[in-house]
Amino acid sequence: MLHLIKLPEGFKIELYATEVENARSLAQGPKGVIFVGSRNEGKVYAVVDEDGDWKSDKTYVLAEGLNQPNGVAYRDGDLYIAEISAVSVMRGIDDKLANPPNMQTIRDDFPTEKHHGWKYIAFGPDGKLYVPIGAPCNICLSEDERFASITRMNADGSDFEVFAHGIRNSVGFDWHPKTKELWFTDNGRDWFGENKPNDELNHAPEKGMHFGYPHCHAGQYADPKFGDKRSCDEFIAPAQKLGAHVASLGITFIEKDVFPEEYRKSIFIAEHGSWNKTVPDGYRITRVELNGNESVKYEVFADGWLNGAERLGRPVDILEMEDGSLLVSDDYANCIYRITYIK
Repeated sequence: MLHLIKLPEGFKIELYATEVENARSLAQGPKGVIFVGSRNEGKVYAVVDEDGDWKSDKTYVLAEGLNQPNGVAYRDGDLYIAEISAVSVMRGIDDKLANPPNMQTIRDDFPTEKHHGWKYIAFGPDGKLYVPIGAPCNICLSEDERFASITRMNADGSDFEVFAHGIRNSVGFDWHPKTKELWFTDNGRDWFGENKPNDELNHAPEKGMHFGYPHCHAGQYADPKFGDKRSCDEFIAPAQKLGAHVASLGITFIEKDVFPEEYRKSIFIAEHGSWNKTVPDGYRITRVELNGNESVKYEVFADGWLNGAERLGRPVDILEMEDGSLLVSDDYANCIYRITYIK
């Protein structure tokens, strides 16, 4: 299948790990260890490169039977795991991959709704753990302000607060390496048209910003049910409109000086692929080039996971490695790819 993946000249894709069922979110642990969440399998994995050849040699199952543990985050020797309604931690995971420690609950009062309930998590430059809470529906307005937001809290679960509002379902975010400001993807609503609304790449430099859901979509489309209650002018427009229904998920900034110069000002986005479009879209990796905080280019970086009408894979998350290569998880092909640049 890899021979069908098209990349810009000089780039190469190969398998990093296979047989990682439903591989979703990625987190970098100690050298040679990548932690992987899943959604449908209920498992959390550690994929280990033991001999340093940039290819996994062993996969450990750290936990199983969990409630859609999509999100994983690593910090100071501890592995944080996000399920639908709880965030837990495995302390001192580095030396315990073969015999994982028990999970300790950090916070277990997140909503129990499974619709958009799976979570991507990551620690921000402020040391806080950021946890999105998706809307419990396709389109609705909830009295619970936690829905359709990105929240944050301390590593011990204290000082919980809503950081950003009006976000239907974010399953990927990262911080700009220089400004330390948050950027995130958001999935547009369904059943509003084949080619609208767009998915979004958004920029949230400060707490309290509202990005429109459920009143306004992609900065321009008033919702048929909720659009008359508030105008699109009241909300923050996307930094970049992405494809409609492409299911934009994980993102990463490029920090290492390995890729060509033009790519080092970019955000790479995993577009998981549409599920209800007549003509499927997504199933690819795209790139948004920035000039400061302004998007100046949105283009396909890698595609081929959709071969005609046949799905060969579905990219989920992207992670930059210590050597500047990119890891890409695929929950359909049950694997992790590695993309390198050959000078």
